[in-house]
Amino acid sequence: MARAPQSKSSQARPLSQLVGQYLADTFAKQGFASTKLVTHWPDIVGAEIAKHSEPIKIQWPRSDDPHVQDPGTLVLRVEGPAAIEIQHLSSVILDRVNQFFGWRAIGKIALRQAPLTRRPPKKAATGPDPEITARLHATLDIEDGALRQALARLGGSIKRS
Repeated sequence: MARAPQSKSSQARPLSQLVGQYLADTFAKQGFASTKLVTHWPDIVGAEIAKHSEPIKIQWPRSDDPHVQDPGTLVLRVEGPAAIEIQHLSSVILDRVNQFFGWRAIGKIALRQAPLTRRPPKKAATGPDPEITARLHATLDIEDGALRQALARLGGSIKRS
């Protein structure tokens, strides 16, 4: 029995393709031409500045001439205590952001004091407890040494968590 050809909409696609357009639309509403300024913020401005700030949006000025694009204003969310420091570093941030864009896209920075929307840091992966692993290794009645060691490490990891 012949199968009917699948339409493109019913084929499995990577999640990045499905979500990418929605994210691009959301970022575009905030004035971002691409998601890279937000997603690569620590790489662009440096870890110390990124620790206390994050881009919210870019405000582009209205222009009567469609061929002339005046520089925009980058709006940053900053933590209250760090606002003064970020303000003093605004020329450094402007240089780094414009270097990232490859042209003078941003002319000034506006600060909004608010808590940052940080993700919790990922926990460092811990290995199995060597003491438990050794005890389990001794109690396992398996001839294959590699299998016995692998099961002992698995048991040590499970007991640790």
